[in-house]
Amino acid sequence: GLDHLLVDSVDGEMVVLQSGCVCCTLRSDLESALRQLLARRDSGEIPPFKRIVIETTGLADPAPMMQMMLNNPLVSHFCTLAGVVTTVDAMNAARQLDEHPEARKQVALADRLLVTKTDLDADALARLEPRLRGLNGIATIAPVIAGRASADEVLPRGSPDLASRLSRWIRFEPVHAARPDPDAHGDDIRALCLTPEAPLDWQRLHDWLAELRRVHGDRLLRAKAVVALAGEPLPVVLHGVHHVFHPPVTLAQWPDAGRGSKLVFIFRDAPIDGIRESFERFVVASAD
Repeated sequence: GLDHLLVDSVDGEMVVLQSGCVCCTLRSDLESALRQLLARRDSGEIPPFKRIVIETTGLADPAPMMQMMLNNPLVSHFCTLAGVVTTVDAMNAARQLDEHPEARKQVALADRLLVTKTDLDADALARLEPRLRGLNGIATIAPVIAGRASADEVLPRGSPDLASRLSRWIRFEPVHAARPDPDAHGDDIRALCLTPEAPLDWQRLHDWLAELRRVHGDRLLRAKAVVALAGEPLPVVLHGVHHVFHPPVTLAQWPDAGRGSKLVFIFRDAPIDGIRESFERFVVASAD
């Protein structure tokens, strides 16, 4: 890579990974690099740090790295995935989103979208935002002027608790931009939001999620949920990417948004209506 040669020098440690595909070799290298950084910090070999920023190539699929952070105990025990930031080229995004499924996936998985080159076209963001919202109705969107973004937009101060981080997902409603011919642009990424009113049976939900991962795991880009379970006074949080789900976490209290369940899934090229029907049939109906 060349990017590390094109940035200003700062105090801290930079590790460049040169090898292989992000899905296999590079993921292994990333795990080793993270563990080495943590070990060197703990031994005093390098200054203390609280954050690790991973910058991928423009064609990278962020899902394998997210899976590693969720599922690899040698990493997840020491590091928490704070979020995914995607930069979007305002001048070229329409074509890139049309032609490259990786670009659509990067937008769909992001927690924050930084739209660059907005200073070159004052109307670019207004034209682009409906397209971005059609792919990701949850992420915050911020313009980048002349290549400059505030640190808080890229790395928000502090580490909000899990309930705060979930508040945007709880308020989420799927957004699909109106298009004369949606198939022409290949926007095959869609969100599914499930809001059952009654508490759910954990075993039924667990079995349904297992089947969902088995059948549609390759299409499941991201899943987050706050669920009310029968017989449990506190909400349980679920989080997953593709076939890998993090162990359930029980919150200390209900978020301010309410006490009902909300499950949000982002799929690529999946039968949304059939998935919703299976949830209603096998999970909700059994809880009534």
